[in-house]
Formats: sequence, C-alpha cells, structure tokens
Amino acid sequence: MNFFKYFILIIILFSACVQTVEHVNPIVIKKAINGLHSDKEIVETHDLGKGKLSEYGFFTGDLNQLTPANNHVIPYELNSPLFSDYADKKRFIVLPKDAKIKYDTREVLGFPVGTILVKNFYYQADNLAETDSNIIIETRLLIKEKDESWTALPYVWNENQTDAYLSILGKKLQVARIDKNEIAPFEYAVPDINQCKSCHMKGNQPHPIGPSARQLNRDNVFGKTVYNQLDYLIEQGFLVGLKNAAAAPKLADYSAPHSASINDRARAYLDINCAHCHRTDGSARNTALFLDYDEQDEIDFGINKHPISAGQGSGNLMVDIVKGAPEKSILAYRMKHTDPNIMMPEMGKKLVDAEGVALIEQWIREME
Repeated sequence: MNFFKYFILIIILFSACVQTVEHVNPIVIKKAINGLHSDKEIVETHDLGKGKLSEYGFFTGDLNQLTPANNHVIPYELNSPLFSDYADKKRFIVLPKDAKIKYDTREVLGFPVGTILVKNFYYQADNLAETDSNIIIETRLLIKEKDESWTALPYVWNENQTDAYLSILGKKLQVARIDKNEIAPFEYAVPDINQCKSCHMKGNQPHPIGPSARQLNRDNVFGKTVYNQLDYLIEQGFLVGLKNAAAAPKLADYSAPHSASINDRARAYLDINCAHCHRTDGSARNTALFLDYDEQDEIDFGINKHPISAGQGSGNLMVDIVKGAPEKSILAYRMKHTDPNIMMPEMGKKLVDAEGVALIEQWIREME
C-alpha cells in the first residue's frame, strides 16, 4: 500500500474513532443477523480495493454459492482452524496464471505476487434463529502486492446474499445464534482494515496465518474427487519443492478427541489461535511467551513462567502455565474471558471457545 493510500486510511479510521461513542445496547432479535448491508449500498473505496466482492470474478453463478470460476480458484481447509465465534469458513487460494507456490516445511507456504487468499465467514441455518438458510457474514481478502507485502480487505455481505461490499471501517452485527437449543444473541465484529493487519503481523509486515504445509496436509474435495490438498497442488503444477504429501509435516486436528494425543491437540490449538502473535517475530514477542508448535523450551512456552507484564489480565495469578493446575494458570484464565482487558486472543472473538478452553484445561491438568 503506497503512502498516499495509507495516509487516507489513517484519516478515515481516526475520524471514525473520534465520532464513535462506545455504549452497550440490548440485542433485539428481528431476524437471524441484523446489520448486513442493503442491496443498494454505496461504497467509498478510497482506492483501497474493489467496491464489491463480485468485481474480482472469483466465483461463478450465484455469488453466495462460492463456486470457483476456474481451477486457479482453489478451495482449501485447515487441519486446525482459528476459532471465530463458532462461525464456519470457506477458504480459497486465488493464484495468478502460471504462478508457483514454494514449499516451506515450517512456515506458511511461499505464495507468489498476485495471490489472493479468500476467507468467507458464515453461520449454518441450524445454528441460527429466524432462518432456514445459511448466511455469509463477511469475506476477508489477503492480497500479495508487487512489493511482497500483503493487503488485508474486509467485505461485508448484503441481506439478500447477492454480494459483499468493501467495509474499510469494519462493522458490528447482531447475530441470533442457537446454543444448546436456546437463542444466544451476541454482537459479531467485522474488523476494520487496521485490525485485520494487526493479527497478521510478522516482523513489520502482515502475513497469512493458516495455509502452511502442516495445516494443508489433509483431504479435501476437488470437483467430485477427494485428494490430499498438498498432492492436488503438486499434481496441478501449483506447488514446487515437495515430492508428495507424505514428505510433509501434519498438524493434529484439535477438535477430534481420538485423532492424536492431548499434547499434540493442545499444541495445535495454541499454534493457530495464539502463536501468530506469540512467537519470536510476532506482535506479542515482548511477552517472551512463545506458543508456536515447534517451541521446545518449557519456560518460553509458559510452563512455570512468570509473565513479564502483569495486571488485570493475569487475574492475580502468578504463572502462565502451572502443571496440573489450570485454575492457577494465566493462560486458561484469559481464554475464559471476553472482557477486552483480560481476554486472549485480544481481538477476533466475542464469545468464549468452550471446547477450546476444555481442551487446554485438560492438557494442563494432565501435565507431569
């Protein structure tokens, strides 16, 4: 993003912050999701991206069916996905013609300039009140620019599910979610452009979080055929530097209790949900708490480690992870909160991941 575009974005976001007064309104249920755009939305792009998702040409037919327009729009899934307030996701890699992805055994794959990563957030009808249809809330794009940087753009869908609109300032929506057969409404927050970038920071530049080889090393459906995703990319000539999927690492599926050990599943959960910030080159590196899957040092991983910065977020607890005692561990304490001064991750959620908390607490409880 050039200096002029960045300057304009700062002015827009600053103006919005000045005019916004934070207050809490009771959530009134009128339909499954309140706050989606109208079909006649007027979009101010400020030359930051296309105004509508449909203008990119990723999909063919009805846009909300998310049907790839060609074989360069490649669906993918992750072994262990990021928790996002129980939203489901449909992900795609959009590759430029004749482009190649470079294999990396540890980090996110080396995507070429012009790549666009597309992540659609939606709720299934069974998990919503007042509807019998799935509803897509937002689509986030990560675009690799000519200077090798990544630009993050959020798009919010309209009520009729015919298109999504660039939403520089993000958006707050009221979602009537069903939890344990009861309506559990909450406020869903679509991040603004700066918030998108902050979660993706690695060093001084935003980067993708999910699509590493160990995350992509799993089966998916391409057309009517099931392939391992890495093998599919290799066979199509999209991925270079890897012979086959069997030679790549594979991350555990943290949501599948019998698929791997409790340690592997917990480490997978922390890797995707926490380690994009808590790593040596992440935005939380100053905490000296490193939660990436390959971290081997117990102290750096938080076991018997006193936090560098204490405060309200610690809950008056003294150690990040106390073996055998999740109730004494700051890590578990912060996961169980939605208070912005306490919760972890700091952004990207409004709800507690009950299953994730249970997994981490069990992992800590069984430590020796």
